[in-house]
Amino acid sequence: QVQLVESGGGLVQPGGSLRLSCAASGATNTITTMGWYRQTPGKQRELVATVTRSGRTNYSDSVKGRFTISGDNAKNTVHLQMNSLKPEDTAVYYCNGATPLVDGGIDYWGKGTRVTVSS
Repeated sequence: QVQLVESGGGLVQPGGSLRLSCAASGATNTITTMGWYRQTPGKQRELVATVTRSGRTNYSDSVKGRFTISGDNAKNTVHLQMNSLKPEDTAVYYCNGATPLVDGGIDYWGKGTRVTVSS
């Protein structure tokens, strides 16, 4: 089992910045990809960004150039630096840790942290 705990959400004005952090504990050696997803009421959870242990990153088109994901393998943490925030970035952000398909393709989730972008 893997436990994920997010921190860093809050209220920010449009154009501002926030940094989300996620700390993983437990069987972290099984995780090969970590990332962030977000969800708003009535909508499906959507990908924001992911990073592999080798450092390969992937971003949704809506956040490219504004958000940066980074991982620290030694500390089992992943961060999401969010700049130039827009009201449409308002959502609950969830940390995800995933095992490879050969190991069952298991997704672990944190409880989420709320980000509100509003003036």
